[in-house]
Amino acid sequence: MFEKILIANRGEIAVRIIRACREMGIRTLAVFSEADATSMHVQLADEAICIGPAPSAESYLKIDRIISAAELGDVDAIHPGYGFLAENAHFAEVCENCNIKFIGPRSSVIKMMGDKAVAKEAARKAGAPVVPGSDGPVSSEHDAVKLAKRIGYPVIVKAVGGGGGRGMRIAHNDVSLQKGFHTARTEAERAFSNPAVYLEKYIELPRHIEVQILGDQKGKVLHLFERECSIQRRHQKLIEESPSPALDESLRKYITKAAVRIAEKVEYTSAGTIEFLLDTKGHFYFIEMNTRLQVEHPVTEEAVGIDVVKEQIRIAAGEPLLYEQRDLRIMRHAIECRINAEDPANDFRPSPGRIESYYCPGGPGVRVDSHCYAGYTIPPTYDSMIGKLIAYGRDRRSAIDRMSRALSEYSIQGVKTTIPLQRAIMQDPDFRRGRYSTGFIDHFLGTKQIEPVEPEA
Repeated sequence: MFEKILIANRGEIAVRIIRACREMGIRTLAVFSEADATSMHVQLADEAICIGPAPSAESYLKIDRIISAAELGDVDAIHPGYGFLAENAHFAEVCENCNIKFIGPRSSVIKMMGDKAVAKEAARKAGAPVVPGSDGPVSSEHDAVKLAKRIGYPVIVKAVGGGGGRGMRIAHNDVSLQKGFHTARTEAERAFSNPAVYLEKYIELPRHIEVQILGDQKGKVLHLFERECSIQRRHQKLIEESPSPALDESLRKYITKAAVRIAEKVEYTSAGTIEFLLDTKGHFYFIEMNTRLQVEHPVTEEAVGIDVVKEQIRIAAGEPLLYEQRDLRIMRHAIECRINAEDPANDFRPSPGRIESYYCPGGPGVRVDSHCYAGYTIPPTYDSMIGKLIAYGRDRRSAIDRMSRALSEYSIQGVKTTIPLQRAIMQDPDFRRGRYSTGFIDHFLGTKQIEPVEPEA
């Protein structure tokens, strides 16, 4: 097992990894930017090294500075968390060349599955259904229009190296496709330094289902069942739950087996996520694979009872998975709300600033993963996540009721948050019945007035 791990990240995920390492008896080295000098992950780690100014391009995305910190700190391994360099194949390759274990899959697999077109072909070879679309990048608007007419509108333009909703445009006709094609390429170039885009049939009002998988270095691949991630806006998830209320046992078995086949096909090691769209007729389609830890991994941990971060570390250290698929089951229902410093009543405008007071909910069936505290200043430089609130219970209804109670206790003063919106969603009849799709938030905001909610006494 590793003696010391560098966490190449910040915020709540850095805190999460440090806590897992401490329970495993592993020392930790935090890296931080000048803006994060007072961040909780810096305080909790055994050691910490500043790697640059606030902009991520000058700190958390600087491979040479992270490797220098790793060598200075004499670490065995680097955990990238999610975001930043977590799916950067070059970073993983540099770690490999420096004899520092990258806690994730091999660089060749990251590169393969990070290319959406290549990943789609791998899924097709594994026998999984894929969304109709281009076989690779589309080089011109003429080719895009020609393909769209063959597969039928609406279509969606997607960045080959994209994620987080960037470099994506939906088109319902030739004119909007031509405009969206160029806009998506420009955005992809700016965000990912890669202007390549591909085209897919746009599945209207789908459900977003993803399967958590684990693969060890002995060739064993297991799934930890599915998560439902359909409550999202602009492709950014707000609420996740496990298991999905849309899947019966037959469909669950079908979709999880497809995910395992894909992971086996690419000889995947570490934790990863296979993402699918489920249409209104019960057909599902592979869309991509995330070769890293997901933001919403706590939902799976609480539903299945497996610590995904610890398993990720054990796999990287060469240890085998110590259980079989038949040993795993869904033990309870779990829901996660991403608490962001954003104003949902004002088009989710970011709300960075100083947290004047901070009260964290607790009690039975409640978990909070956060790096924030009273007096902490949320910098405008990074994403706006304050933390993740997870509630779980014996069934979906008890999990929702517990989440509603926890949201009413969560008090964060000084910045706007998404809590009022999430409280309202927990009381929505369609959500409580499990009747929703990726179009839920747009419809909900179009019919509801979101007002600030004062915490209950």
